[in-house]
Amino acid sequence: MNEPKHIVAVSAYVTNEKGEVLLVKTHWRSDTWEIPGGQVEEGEPLDQAVCREVLEETGIVIRPIGITGVYYNETSGVLAVVFKAEFVSGEITIQPEEIKEAKFVQLNETNMHEYITRPHFQSRTLDAMKAKYCIPYETWKLRPRKLIGRLDGMIN
Repeated sequence: MNEPKHIVAVSAYVTNEKGEVLLVKTHWRSDTWEIPGGQVEEGEPLDQAVCREVLEETGIVIRPIGITGVYYNETSGVLAVVFKAEFVSGEITIQPEEIKEAKFVQLNETNMHEYITRPHFQSRTLDAMKAKYCIPYETWKLRPRKLIGRLDGMIN
């Protein structure tokens, strides 16, 4: 039997103090804007991965609150976990080899299609936008059993 091979990715729906949403445009998907994120490294907790990816792509420091959705792309084998997160600090600075543009946008259901053109990115963003609560997330060490971290999923 073959070992399962999946890619786990994370992304974050981040809003600033004005209620604007952080979006990025990548070189390989330049036809659409999307919420920032990327692949989880082996052994990396999901909440740490989403913080790392957003910081690497945009220069923005975030605080994850909880998970708003989990999505699977059958063709690529990517399992995508979307977090709702709060802006903590930073100014937008992009890594030009990966990101074409990044900006905060006043995003809503009416104008979303003007920015996010791919339907699977639209549904992820819309789910996060409409979330009244998040799914809690925990990281555990099993030997010995110890809770390393927990996001309670409570939206302020």
